[in-house]
Amino acid sequence: MKLYEAFAEEIAQSIRAGVMKRGDRLPSVRQASTSRGVSPSTVFEAYYLLEARGLIRARDRSGYYVTAGARAHLPEPGIGLRPDGDSTAIDVSELVFDILESTRMRDVVPFGSAFPSPLLFPLPRLARSMASSVQAMDPWSTVDDLTPGNAGLRRQIALRYLADGMSVHTDEIVITNGALEALNLCLHAVARPGDAVIIESPAFYGALQALEGFGVRAIQVATHPRDGIELAELAAALERHAPKACWLMTNFQNPMGSLMSDQKKQALVELLAAHDVPLIEDDVYGELYFGSKRPLPAKAYDKKGLVMHCSSFSKSLAPGYRVGWAVPGRFTRDVSRLKLTRTLSASAPAQAAIADYLAKGGYDKHLRQLRHALSMQQEAMLQAIERHFPAGTRATRPDGGYFLWVELPGHPDTIEIHRQALSLGISVAPGPMFSAQRRFANCLRLNYGHPWDARAEAAMATLGRLVAAVSGQA
Repeated sequence: MKLYEAFAEEIAQSIRAGVMKRGDRLPSVRQASTSRGVSPSTVFEAYYLLEARGLIRARDRSGYYVTAGARAHLPEPGIGLRPDGDSTAIDVSELVFDILESTRMRDVVPFGSAFPSPLLFPLPRLARSMASSVQAMDPWSTVDDLTPGNAGLRRQIALRYLADGMSVHTDEIVITNGALEALNLCLHAVARPGDAVIIESPAFYGALQALEGFGVRAIQVATHPRDGIELAELAAALERHAPKACWLMTNFQNPMGSLMSDQKKQALVELLAAHDVPLIEDDVYGELYFGSKRPLPAKAYDKKGLVMHCSSFSKSLAPGYRVGWAVPGRFTRDVSRLKLTRTLSASAPAQAAIADYLAKGGYDKHLRQLRHALSMQQEAMLQAIERHFPAGTRATRPDGGYFLWVELPGHPDTIEIHRQALSLGISVAPGPMFSAQRRFANCLRLNYGHPWDARAEAAMATLGRLVAAVSGQA
């Protein structure tokens, strides 16, 4: 651990323990530097790290202040009931559609939503980029960029890979209509109807729907809420089933928020390479980290072109613009041809607008503000769960993203909780929508991606009473 990280952790522990309370002023950089015998740059780095985690905040000409109180101390969920290891036909779409329908209503508290608040994004700034970039657009670019995508945007994406120490050529990037199209194109490039594909358990419902729609069977492998898929069980599944691909989220997995370590990602890539099985890597939440450094994707350890890295700007910058991309490795030509024959191109104005925004700077500043907001909102929701939910409730504490995985005591039916909560104006995402076998009936996914206010707090109190009643804990 570096010196500034150790200093930051010492302050963080004081905040968690309640020694330093919300509103307390931290020592000035000069005072801390003198008293600790460290350089001012070390203090600045420590304070910046604490600010990124949402624990402190700078006030103009006033210094740094604690913004969070003592942290909630909810126990962490376990893996739960493990999958049986068989390949499974999927039938979840109707359940997912029924549940997602409720999240589009503005008068519903959106704890079940898949998206963060649109108010957290620089949409007016993007609109100005849209106006200026469209006026300056070369007419021939609408033809030249058809399938690979806007050349300027692909260059900006390649530069962001380079900043993380990854060399990705612009010709390896295929721009898509959001990450979900990128993921589907990658799936169709390596699998056929009737094949089997490994997924996590629980898994992102979009992956389940994609496999269901394509007629692909799912092999579910247990995933830990903190550090991702269980590699020993993955190895056994690879030996038993010889799957055509593996579809995983290595950074801040949806629904649990798990984050695989660098060592585990490297071991994952090596394991799949030994079996010559492609990895479809869904990395849409990678930029939403709360620590000091963006977690690398598994793609960083890919030496054989087997990792098909997919991401988008929908969760980090431009919801509704539907601009994503794939870096499909050895399958780039296949994915490009599929893109050409299916949707031809992503929106040219949307691509140009994001390329202009990235080129002019400001994205990283926006991301720091977004991470700060999400970190603060996570703590607010965790504390609300601790206050309002019945004893025995467990919840994850992800290091990024905007979802909590909540394990309820007793034997509740979270689909019934969803129905009753919706009648009270609150949406939640019940656990069975994340499982090919409708498991996790005692779990909820809750979205903390919306600004915390009195309405959210009241909704959590109502939801807590409902959970207690349905769980038999009232």
